[in-house]
Amino acid sequence: MEKVRGIEVIAFDADDTLWENETFFRDAELQFVELMSEYATKQEVLKALYDVEIANMAVYGYGIKAFMLSLIETANLLSGFQTTARQTNDIIEIGKEMLDKPVQLLEGVEEVLRDLSNQFKLIVATKGDLLDQERKLKKSGLLKYFHHIEIMSDKTVDAYKSLVRHLDVKPSEILMVGNSLKSDILPVLEIGGWGVHIPFHTTWQHEIVTEKIFSERFFERKGIKELLALFS
Repeated sequence: MEKVRGIEVIAFDADDTLWENETFFRDAELQFVELMSEYATKQEVLKALYDVEIANMAVYGYGIKAFMLSLIETANLLSGFQTTARQTNDIIEIGKEMLDKPVQLLEGVEEVLRDLSNQFKLIVATKGDLLDQERKLKKSGLLKYFHHIEIMSDKTVDAYKSLVRHLDVKPSEILMVGNSLKSDILPVLEIGGWGVHIPFHTTWQHEIVTEKIFSERFFERKGIKELLALFS
């Protein structure tokens, strides 16, 4: 059976790896589509929003607040800058509702963290808005399992190299667990680390990777509980 060897640190992505997140964005998009229905079709709204989000990524980064700003900008573009104050307020309320969502842990998460924390140094390595991610971590009840929290502006090769240096471990001694091949797995494999991909049922278009990964340091599992078998 395949095993992971020589690991000192296990890093976990947060959104859609430890708790549900992406479904809230999909629901918010549908609310926005309804709000913009007098100006454009569903597909036109979603395409315009995606284009704006990608263009804004270098400026706003990731997270709900960045999403809200992109919603407002998209509304102005679609309406020919005729968006009303009421519609703008409705968009802000969509974002506030997202920020107020409860933290819903995915099945088996706490059980796995409890078990692995007795054997390894566990950390969170996630991207997004600092305040929002800190809020979710606090509400999750999982902070007690983690040695370190790393909230990145983006998950690049350089960002992971910096993380490894900060943790004072070799790249081969870190394993990253996450739902995104693009952000969680490929950069870590590139620096010489290990990766376990656990897909979530919904993935943002920007994070989708279709290429096949061939590496003895890469594993794909259906759920987080299957992680334990890699070490037993």
